Amino acid sequence: MNANNTYVIGVDFGTLSGRAVVVRVGDGAEVGTAVHEYTHRVIEERLPGSEIRLGPDWALQSPQDWLDVLRTAVPEAVAAAGIDPAQVVGLGTDFTACTVLPTTSDGTPLCFQTPERPHAWPKLWKHHAAQAHADRINELAARRGESWLPRYGGKISSEWEFAKGLQLLEEDPETYARTERWVEAADWIIWQLTGVETRNVCTAGYKGIFQDGSYPSEDFLAALNPDFSGFVGKLGQELSPLGGLAGRLTAQAAEWTKLPEGIAIAVGNVDAHVTSAAADAVRPGQMVAIMGTSTCHVMPSDQLAEVPGMCGVVRDGIVPGLWGYEAGQSGVGDIFAWFVDNAVPASYARLAEERGQSVHDYLTELAAAQQVGQHGLVALDWHNGNRSVLVDHDLSGVIVGQTLATRPEDVYRALIEATAFGARVIVETFEASGVPVAEFVVAGGLLKNRFLMQVYADVLRRPLSIIDSEQGPALGSAIHAAVAAGAYDDIEQAAAAMGARQENAYAPDAERADAYDRLYAEYRTLHDYFGDGRMLHKLRAIRNEASA
Repeated sequence: MNANNTYVIGVDFGTLSGRAVVVRVGDGAEVGTAVHEYTHRVIEERLPGSEIRLGPDWALQSPQDWLDVLRTAVPEAVAAAGIDPAQVVGLGTDFTACTVLPTTSDGTPLCFQTPERPHAWPKLWKHHAAQAHADRINELAARRGESWLPRYGGKISSEWEFAKGLQLLEEDPETYARTERWVEAADWIIWQLTGVETRNVCTAGYKGIFQDGSYPSEDFLAALNPDFSGFVGKLGQELSPLGGLAGRLTAQAAEWTKLPEGIAIAVGNVDAHVTSAAADAVRPGQMVAIMGTSTCHVMPSDQLAEVPGMCGVVRDGIVPGLWGYEAGQSGVGDIFAWFVDNAVPASYARLAEERGQSVHDYLTELAAAQQVGQHGLVALDWHNGNRSVLVDHDLSGVIVGQTLATRPEDVYRALIEATAFGARVIVETFEASGVPVAEFVVAGGLLKNRFLMQVYADVLRRPLSIIDSEQGPALGSAIHAAVAAGAYDDIEQAAAAMGARQENAYAPDAERADAYDRLYAEYRTLHDYFGDGRMLHKLRAIRNEASA
């Protein structure tokens, strides 16, 4: 194989769109890219083409949107690269997680058969309507002393496979009975490309509670609900290693993608975890924070420890041979977008337009002109719940210190700082548990905001490294495809050749860091006071009752 004349494709299936990137095998150069915006985006209010309304905290997606990415973005990326499709030797994909769907035994999504049933549709990662089911799983696991619970920091999330599966059973038992496979979208898309049903070790470990060779026991599941005892039978038992060969491109998928039939298709993966390879951050202690609508923190380690409130520690979960840790924040860019869309006066939008700026850029410029603490505010970044370290998606955002003099830029800066404080809680929790964070590497769309990056460096009191690519997940998927195609022996070797990062791109300012320590102390006070959920849970319950 001539690495300088062969290419692989990475396809990143995100929350709102899918992106394909064509990458040269020899050096990781990105030579072509294309994006397909999902027609249905996030389905949150009513089912497509109907007046069937969804309840609070629902978030669904359409599998048709994912297939359209293969039909449009992949051939468009190859055309943009100006290469012969025959030069492509492999394709890899990544997905949001836990995004999970019910299918028949041949992989047909149930929403294609019964589109009028909400539970027949894929539940997106940020579907949080299964929190009550997660609470029951956690309570029972803690009471029984289940050995897998500490691997997830003491709580599993409402976002994950078992909570969503239990919700399916108890709210729509007929659809549950018709569900022959409960499959992560990361594995479903590989099924469509290869015709082979596989399960990857990453989603099974982090989102499916697969530890030490097994899922939770039938006895445990029956204690939750007798009809839930056979749930594991819907998951598939054999797990495939990351970087492995899932299968070959089928004739049908070749027609969709306009790629050669029979090229290598890599085992499925999660968008955050695959980004570590793109940043060449696959060694112990290298924490990669993928910052976009939410933030996922992933880190390989040669140590196994129980870290409170993390999203999981999984053997081989990022790279084979190491423990992979995951933590995260359920809302980051989504919080900033919410504020701009709902709380900024029209006068700011007009001023931003006159200056040729987006509202985000205008608010960032105003916020950056302030001194640390000048706005007199502190906020909690829980507008989409708390993934780490409290693992409670029924928590909500809090802003303290507002007066009649508070301006939009004050709140915008306080929200940026709140997300940085949340990241600091995560880092400190890892280190207090004996898992050192040697390097903090940033990837994702929020890299473009230099002010935000500097705030993070100052709040964390440590340098930030940044990924070289703007398409971290897609590049990481392409790197995995190169391994699956046999161009490299393993992920570490491929990451060294094809991935890259800029070390110490942002350095903390000592004076600002000292000032942020004072604000962070107040954040921790709020964090611990509201974190028990007594007030925030009551407010959510009142909202849900009023919305029913």
